[in-house]
Amino acid sequence: MKTFIPKIDPTKRKWFIIDLGGATLGRMAVKVADMLRGKNKPIFTPHLDTGDHVVAVNASNLKVSGNKMNNMFYYHYSGYPGGLKKMSLGEKMRATPDEVFILAVKRMLPKNRLGRKMIKKLHVYAGPEHPHKAQKPEKLEFKH
Repeated sequence: MKTFIPKIDPTKRKWFIIDLGGATLGRMAVKVADMLRGKNKPIFTPHLDTGDHVVAVNASNLKVSGNKMNNMFYYHYSGYPGGLKKMSLGEKMRATPDEVFILAVKRMLPKNRLGRKMIKKLHVYAGPEHPHKAQKPEKLEFKH
């Protein structure tokens, strides 16, 4: 018996749209990461990019449980002495809510060139508008 290796055609990838309004950050990030990886398909192969494109809208309306808005921090270090920047989740959500969701999904993908290729298929927007109408994305509903 031979091993099945799927033939991946990038032009045949589907586009999905997900409304993040009122959803929990971590739970939606897991579902989106699985779709970008292709784990929802029967042809999933760990070393190939079998996933689809995902357009996520209303990222500014994401929720988190507990007191994470004040107690969870994002760090950035410039490499110089005294160059450590610290920003709470609440501050980051007010400034760039799309980056918060992208970072949550990115940390759930493989940490190699395959993961960097997968994250390029994620398109996140803070509001309800997006420029991907021509791709005819299918609307996905998840329970919040």
